[in-house]
Amino acid sequence: MSRDTGPDWSTRDRPPGSAPRVIIIGAGVGGMATGCYAQMSGMETRIFEKHVLPGGCCTAWSREGYIFDYCIEWLVGTGAGNDANQVWRELGALDGKTIMNFEQFNRITDEHGRSVTFYNDPDRLERHLLEISPADGPLIRSFCRDLRRFIDINLYPFLKPSSLQTPREKLRTLLTVLPAFRLFWRTAATQMHTFADRFQDPLLRRAFRNIFFQDHEIFPLLPYLFNMASAYNNNAGFPQGGSLGLSRSIEERYTSLGGVITYRARAERILVEDGRAVGVELRNGSRHYADHVVSACDGYTTIYGLLDGRYTSPRIDKLYNDLLKRPSILYPGVVSAFVGVDGDFDPGDAHSTTYLLSDQESAELPGVLQNSLVVQDRSRYSDGFAPPGKSVIHCTYFSDFGYWQSLRGSDRKAYWARKHQVADFVREFLERRYPGLGGRIEQVDVASPATTKRYTGNFNGSILAWKAFSEAEDVVTKVINKDRMRLPGLHGFSMAGQWVGMGGLIRAASTGRFVTQYLCEELGIAFKAWESPGGRAWHRDQLGHLPQLEKWPVR
Repeated sequence: MSRDTGPDWSTRDRPPGSAPRVIIIGAGVGGMATGCYAQMSGMETRIFEKHVLPGGCCTAWSREGYIFDYCIEWLVGTGAGNDANQVWRELGALDGKTIMNFEQFNRITDEHGRSVTFYNDPDRLERHLLEISPADGPLIRSFCRDLRRFIDINLYPFLKPSSLQTPREKLRTLLTVLPAFRLFWRTAATQMHTFADRFQDPLLRRAFRNIFFQDHEIFPLLPYLFNMASAYNNNAGFPQGGSLGLSRSIEERYTSLGGVITYRARAERILVEDGRAVGVELRNGSRHYADHVVSACDGYTTIYGLLDGRYTSPRIDKLYNDLLKRPSILYPGVVSAFVGVDGDFDPGDAHSTTYLLSDQESAELPGVLQNSLVVQDRSRYSDGFAPPGKSVIHCTYFSDFGYWQSLRGSDRKAYWARKHQVADFVREFLERRYPGLGGRIEQVDVASPATTKRYTGNFNGSILAWKAFSEAEDVVTKVINKDRMRLPGLHGFSMAGQWVGMGGLIRAASTGRFVTQYLCEELGIAFKAWESPGGRAWHRDQLGHLPQLEKWPVR
């Protein structure tokens, strides 16, 4: 069926013996994954999406032939032979695509021009770090020794929630975890800040915090080692077509299974009768009915907007009335400046570099939260992001949502002036680092956290929701395994997406698998999933029509 039309679900009656109907709110990765698995398991589904594109934050936009890819920096599950890859294969996300793998995770350069490169190969990384600071040998060898051990571990638990696992499946996981239990425990208990502060070299003290491009503050060692090990095993690459390409492939898989997506269809409220969700009402006033409703959009909007705050619990209150307001629990917003350049970026430079800024430089960046700017040569990630002979550079920094939202709401001219300030800073910064580049800049397109909020509805413009390894993760794990992704007192309703599965695309996709498994158990039908048969080689035309983010460019 077309992704813009759908069956008539304006009445509650469906023919006896026909497939159960499921309405899904939101065509992000979590929502479309839910639709794919539900369709494979014999249900009839349709998705209502307020935007004109699939993917939510996993998206892109264009201007004058440039494609500005917004989300993916690395994707866990791009290599064969693990559960994360199985999920992507079932969703058709990688169909016909090549994968770009890099030898290094990131480079960090300080204000004085000193650099450190975090190679994924632990032997090469160890030699490089020892050249920079022989005095830090014990710490360097310890980190690289742990990285070697993570490289040998294949643990990607994204196929089934633990509450549904059989004893044999739990045993298999246990046999994987037990030999490395002390490694997991030690690296999860050691904060990266604590570890980094032990280095004598001032560059290494700051660089280790920024392996993941920016400082994630509360992260322990474990995720750094896990993701670098995945990258070494070619299991954290960049798929051809990028973020929107991933979303379009999942959309194609969903519609090929018979699913329907209706765009420009904003859900206004979830219809509830006698303690059971029976459908949704859209902003245009139309009502659509189903046997089950799954919300895969912003969690706060779902609970306090679509459901008027009527169905909560101590766990939900903990997440949305306590943790949501605490610092460092929610991923901050991001300012993105996409730069279209005539000619190539320096092909000998790193594909991704975090520049540590002086206090004076940081003061010039509106709403900046950390003294750093990430610069990525996105043209090296995938073909087709720029017209022939041109390049795309993506510059980002963590920024305060409240700063931008207040400006946009109270003084639109000042809001645009701050966007121009970002564009001017980026142009001048790139010219200083790469003399001659400033004169070749053709486009600068700036997106603020307020932009993210406007297009996706995500609370405070956060693109990744809750931070893993925070207090929120323990609560979310119980929502998945104890509450079964449901709200107390409300039948016929579930939640999916990153607000239930934590940040990261593979986690969002896995929630679609989990929620469908719970629903199948409730309905007494078999859960089914199989890999996409694949298809033609990926081509840029499969991105479809891309809107411009704003009517006018910043520069």
